[in-house]
Amino acid sequence: MSIPPSELHHKPQHDPLRRVPASKPPFTLSQIKKSIPPHCFNRSIPRSFSYLVFDLFIAFAFYHLSTTYIPLLPSPLNHLAWPLYWLCQGCVLTGVWVIAHECGHHAFSDHQWLDDTVGFILHSSLLVPYFSWKYSHRRHHSNTGSLERDEVFVPKPKSRKYDRFASHYDPYGPIYNDRERLQIFVSDVGVFAVAYALYRLAMALGLAWVVKVYGVPLLIVNGFLVLITYLQHTHPALPHYDSSEWDWLRGALATVDRDYGILNKVFHSITDTHVAHHLFPTMPHYHAMEATKAIKPILGEYYQFDGTSVYKAMWREARECVYVERDEGSKEKGVFWYKNEF
Repeated sequence: MSIPPSELHHKPQHDPLRRVPASKPPFTLSQIKKSIPPHCFNRSIPRSFSYLVFDLFIAFAFYHLSTTYIPLLPSPLNHLAWPLYWLCQGCVLTGVWVIAHECGHHAFSDHQWLDDTVGFILHSSLLVPYFSWKYSHRRHHSNTGSLERDEVFVPKPKSRKYDRFASHYDPYGPIYNDRERLQIFVSDVGVFAVAYALYRLAMALGLAWVVKVYGVPLLIVNGFLVLITYLQHTHPALPHYDSSEWDWLRGALATVDRDYGILNKVFHSITDTHVAHHLFPTMPHYHAMEATKAIKPILGEYYQFDGTSVYKAMWREARECVYVERDEGSKEKGVFWYKNEF
């Protein structure tokens, strides 16, 4: 069931900068789940693979066009065509990254081994250590909104310090436990294997070829990932909590859905259904729109959507969301809000 974003997120007289409630919600996760049609939690192997195959087909088509036809274009058209390819390919590969992200959440199929195999191959091809990311991202989902335990875009003044240097590539780093270390090593092997393949390609076809065809689109993928994650968890209306106030449900609700236009489809709705994703991360992306519409009535003011253009939102959040502090005189001592005045 496809629901137009304009219908899904239409809120008459809605002020996206109005703070969401920071108090404990009057509903439970179980009540939210009951409001969602049961089929939204079904994972279909054919349907999941259909999105992946389509993305890979488009990526290969862009690759073929770039390597076959752009070199034939006269100057300066060929110089204009390469940036267009980089942007388009970067967007498509971001969608591939999102599917690998779903595999890490066990949302691709009912089989963990299949999810891990697909996710490992896809993320490794994008130089992402799959299992390393999977486990660190799981900790983000478990601690969203916590100033002391979250792993992603934790605002000042709080940040989590480790006893030693933390890296996604270090199997013995403080991010991971003993049961996860072997898989972190496997992730490293996957990344290094792809890096070696790129090295061999550079030796055969030239470094410039690898940079133009693969390197720049990969930079765009990572740029989008930083942008998307930043805007999902950084907003003037969203609270953060210390240990005296934080609980999982309030933390999961401390995120915002945004509208990226046509890129919502390209990015498999990770942008405009992120609230539902944080509540139910094993739900496939192709059911997330329907689930979002179903949970909005029960979430009420706890649901946050901001239709501000991405460019304006980037600028506003960079200016307004500098650090967090408690409201002066507030009874909620463990609730922090973004401020920009020193």
